[in-house]
Amino acid sequence: MPDKAPAFLVNPYIDPVVIRINGRADYLNSGPLREFFAMLVGQGRRSVLVDFANCTSVDSTFLGIVAGAALELADLEPPGEMQLCSLSARNLELVRNLGLTRVAKVTEAAPQTAPAEALSADRMEREERVRMILDAHKKLIQCDEANAERFQDVITFMRKRVGREEVE
Repeated sequence: MPDKAPAFLVNPYIDPVVIRINGRADYLNSGPLREFFAMLVGQGRRSVLVDFANCTSVDSTFLGIVAGAALELADLEPPGEMQLCSLSARNLELVRNLGLTRVAKVTEAAPQTAPAEALSADRMEREERVRMILDAHKKLIQCDEANAERFQDVITFMRKRVGREEVE
Protein backbone atom coordinates (compact mmCIF):
# COMPACT_ATOMS: atom_id res chain seq x y z
CA MET A 1 0.00 0.00 0.00
CA PRO A 2 1.54 3.35 -1.03
CA ASP A 3 2.36 6.03 1.52
CA LYS A 4 -0.21 8.79 1.89
CA ALA A 5 2.46 11.34 2.86
CA PRO A 6 3.90 13.47 0.06
CA ALA A 7 7.24 12.24 -1.23
CA PHE A 8 8.74 15.69 -1.79
CA LEU A 9 8.33 18.79 0.37
CA VAL A 10 9.72 21.98 -1.12
CA ASN A 11 10.43 25.57 -0.25
CA PRO A 12 11.06 27.47 -3.48
CA TYR A 13 10.96 30.84 -1.70
CA ILE A 14 14.40 30.69 -0.09
CA ASP A 15 17.97 30.44 -1.30
CA PRO A 16 18.99 27.75 -1.66
CA VAL A 17 15.70 26.17 -2.68
CA VAL A 18 15.09 23.29 -0.25
CA ILE A 19 13.67 19.92 -1.25
CA ARG A 20 13.07 17.32 1.46
CA ILE A 21 12.54 13.71 0.55
CA ASN A 22 9.88 12.00 2.64
CA GLY A 23 10.10 8.20 2.31
CA ARG A 24 10.95 6.58 -1.01
CA ALA A 25 12.21 8.50 -4.04
CA ASP A 26 11.86 6.43 -7.19
CA TYR A 27 10.61 6.21 -10.76
CA LEU A 28 7.01 6.07 -9.55
CA ASN A 29 6.99 9.44 -7.80
CA SER A 30 9.82 11.49 -9.33
CA GLY A 31 7.93 13.00 -12.28
CA PRO A 32 6.74 16.07 -10.34
CA LEU A 33 10.26 16.59 -9.00
CA ARG A 34 11.66 16.55 -12.54
CA GLU A 35 9.13 19.24 -13.50
CA PHE A 36 9.97 21.25 -10.38
CA PHE A 37 13.69 21.20 -11.24
CA ALA A 38 12.89 22.36 -14.79
CA MET A 39 10.79 25.21 -13.39
CA LEU A 40 13.61 26.30 -11.06
CA VAL A 41 16.19 26.33 -13.84
CA GLY A 42 13.72 28.17 -16.09
CA GLN A 43 13.33 30.83 -13.40
CA GLY A 44 17.10 31.20 -13.19
CA ARG A 45 17.39 29.74 -9.70
CA ARG A 46 20.98 28.65 -9.11
CA SER A 47 21.12 26.92 -5.76
CA VAL A 48 19.22 23.79 -4.72
CA LEU A 49 19.61 21.70 -1.57
CA VAL A 50 18.10 18.20 -1.43
CA ASP A 51 17.64 16.94 2.14
CA PHE A 52 17.76 13.14 2.47
CA ALA A 53 17.19 13.04 6.25
CA ASN A 54 13.76 11.37 5.94
CA CYS A 55 14.57 9.40 2.78
CA THR A 56 14.12 5.65 3.15
CA SER A 57 15.36 4.63 -0.31
CA VAL A 58 16.21 5.89 -3.78
CA ASP A 59 16.48 4.32 -7.20
CA SER A 60 18.63 5.11 -10.21
CA THR A 61 15.83 7.00 -11.98
CA PHE A 62 15.49 9.43 -9.08
CA LEU A 63 19.26 9.87 -8.88
CA GLY A 64 19.38 10.42 -12.64
CA ILE A 65 16.80 13.20 -12.31
CA VAL A 66 18.90 14.80 -9.57
CA ALA A 67 22.02 14.39 -11.75
CA GLY A 68 20.26 16.02 -14.71
CA ALA A 69 19.22 18.98 -12.59
CA ALA A 70 22.75 19.31 -11.20
CA LEU A 71 24.17 19.29 -14.74
CA GLU A 72 21.69 21.98 -15.82
CA LEU A 73 22.54 24.13 -12.80
CA ALA A 74 26.26 23.79 -13.56
CA ASP A 75 25.65 24.95 -17.15
CA LEU A 76 24.07 28.23 -16.04
CA GLU A 77 26.06 31.43 -16.26
CA PRO A 78 27.18 31.98 -13.57
CA PRO A 79 27.10 28.29 -12.62
CA GLY A 80 24.59 27.05 -10.08
CA GLU A 81 25.02 24.37 -7.44
CA MET A 82 23.22 21.24 -6.27
CA GLN A 83 23.78 20.18 -2.66
CA LEU A 84 22.79 16.83 -1.19
CA CYS A 85 22.63 16.65 2.59
CA SER A 86 21.88 14.20 5.40
CA LEU A 87 22.50 11.11 3.28
CA SER A 88 22.31 7.72 4.97
CA ALA A 89 25.32 5.45 4.51
CA ARG A 90 23.50 3.48 1.78
CA ASN A 91 22.30 6.56 -0.12
CA LEU A 92 25.76 8.14 0.14
CA GLU A 93 27.26 4.95 -1.30
CA LEU A 94 24.83 5.06 -4.23
CA VAL A 95 25.51 8.76 -4.87
CA ARG A 96 29.26 8.13 -4.88
CA ASN A 97 29.12 4.95 -6.97
CA LEU A 98 27.01 6.62 -9.66
CA GLY A 99 29.26 9.66 -9.89
CA LEU A 100 26.88 12.28 -8.56
CA THR A 101 29.65 13.70 -6.39
CA ARG A 102 31.13 14.98 -9.66
CA VAL A 103 28.12 17.25 -10.23
CA ALA A 104 26.68 17.80 -6.74
CA LYS A 105 28.18 18.79 -3.41
CA VAL A 106 27.54 16.42 -0.49
CA THR A 107 27.12 18.18 2.85
CA GLU A 108 26.21 17.17 6.37
CA ALA A 109 24.27 20.29 7.27
CA ALA A 110 20.49 20.12 7.03
CA PRO A 111 18.57 23.31 6.20
CA GLN A 112 17.16 25.29 9.11
CA THR A 113 13.90 26.26 7.40
CA ALA A 114 11.00 23.93 6.86
CA PRO A 115 9.75 23.26 3.34
CA ALA A 116 6.56 25.14 2.57
CA GLU A 117 4.57 22.85 0.29
CA ALA A 118 4.21 19.35 -1.09
CA LEU A 119 4.76 18.57 -4.75
CA SER A 120 1.74 16.95 -6.32
CA ALA A 121 1.82 13.23 -6.92
CA ASP A 122 0.38 13.41 -10.43
CA ARG A 123 0.23 10.13 -12.29
CA MET A 124 2.32 9.93 -15.44
CA GLU A 125 1.33 8.21 -18.63
CA ARG A 126 3.30 5.05 -19.39
CA GLU A 127 5.22 6.51 -22.34
CA GLU A 128 6.11 9.67 -20.43
CA ARG A 129 7.41 7.56 -17.52
CA VAL A 130 9.51 5.42 -19.89
CA ARG A 131 11.03 8.56 -21.45
CA MET A 132 11.76 9.94 -17.97
CA ILE A 133 13.53 6.72 -16.95
CA LEU A 134 15.54 6.69 -20.18
CA ASP A 135 16.57 10.33 -19.81
CA ALA A 136 17.48 9.88 -16.13
CA HIS A 137 19.82 7.02 -16.95
CA LYS A 138 21.43 9.01 -19.76
CA LYS A 139 22.14 11.76 -17.24
CA LEU A 140 23.86 9.25 -14.97
CA ILE A 141 26.11 8.29 -17.89
CA GLN A 142 26.96 11.99 -18.35
CA CYS A 143 28.08 12.04 -14.71
CA ASP A 144 30.27 8.96 -15.04
CA GLU A 145 31.00 6.96 -18.20
CA ALA A 146 31.25 3.79 -16.05
CA ASN A 147 27.47 4.03 -15.70
CA ALA A 148 27.10 3.18 -19.41
CA GLU A 149 28.00 -0.41 -18.68
CA ARG A 150 25.92 -0.50 -15.48
CA PHE A 151 22.78 0.72 -17.20
CA GLN A 152 23.16 -0.56 -20.78
CA ASP A 153 20.35 -3.09 -20.32
CA VAL A 154 17.99 -0.48 -18.82
CA ILE A 155 18.70 1.96 -21.65
CA THR A 156 18.29 -0.69 -24.35
CA PHE A 157 15.01 -1.86 -22.82
CA MET A 158 13.62 1.67 -22.45
CA ARG A 159 14.63 2.64 -25.99
CA LYS A 160 12.75 -0.37 -27.31
CA ARG A 161 9.70 0.63 -25.29
CA VAL A 162 9.64 4.06 -26.90
CA GLY A 163 10.57 2.74 -30.34
CA ARG A 164 14.06 4.23 -30.47
CA GLU A 165 16.70 1.57 -30.74
CA GLU A 166 19.41 3.82 -32.19
CA VAL A 167 21.64 5.98 -30.00
CA GLU A 168 20.60 9.63 -30.18
